[in-house]
Amino acid sequence: MELDPSTIDLYVRHAFAGMNRVLDRLDDDTVNRTPDGWGTNSVAGLIVHCCELAPSWFEMPGLGRDSVRDREAEFAATGTVTELRTRIDAAVARTSALIGEFAVGPTTPEHDFRAFMPGEDRSDGALVLHVLEELFQHLGHMEVTADALGR
Repeated sequence: MELDPSTIDLYVRHAFAGMNRVLDRLDDDTVNRTPDGWGTNSVAGLIVHCCELAPSWFEMPGLGRDSVRDREAEFAATGTVTELRTRIDAAVARTSALIGEFAVGPTTPEHDFRAFMPGEDRSDGALVLHVLEELFQHLGHMEVTADALGR
């Protein structure tokens, strides 16, 4: 079974559309807040993290290109709802373009970062599933955080 690039793109877009729906529920203040006593991340931080992780995984361990990220800063980031929507749009466009390149290769199955994927599977399919897993996991975090902040 092969995973078509249009299917990968569809699910990446679906995850980011869910993030936009979470933003519909928040304002410029609440998007940067965390529920009291939870020790979690703000929706803004989670969105910035997702906007960096998706393209960088296709770029670096996927295509073997250099990619610079500051993961800690991603989670600490803040922004307005409008800024975050703009960031999502840019991440979707960049990730979609990289998915197209990733689909035709060459890819880098032996990249060190692929060791972070479950088991011994360093395949391109496992990389795609890892990116989708991360996006949807963090989307769930955003939804729970928005629920808690909406009380």
